[in-house]
Amino acid sequence: MSSPSDKRIASNPNHYKPCYNCKKIDYTKVRSTWWGGLLGPQLLNHVKCNHCETTYNGKTGQSNNKAILGYTSAIIVVAMLLIYGLSLLGLL
Repeated sequence: MSSPSDKRIASNPNHYKPCYNCKKIDYTKVRSTWWGGLLGPQLLNHVKCNHCETTYNGKTGQSNNKAILGYTSAIIVVAMLLIYGLSLLGLL
């Protein structure tokens, strides 16, 4: 998912790879997502193809699905550890 503030790229200044689905290089950098907020898409070089609307990693030209799963899993684990630690300290 992308937000209205996403920036459309007219050329290829970042030398990103073409979309793995349609092989086009016309993309929009994704600024925020439900799974990564503002930070996740920047860490994963997440872009959206303007032709087929596929989202992918601009640096590799491949799907970000595995990286997104890893990113969200890490966030969940850190949150659970934080909650557990706070409960041990009696702060929750």
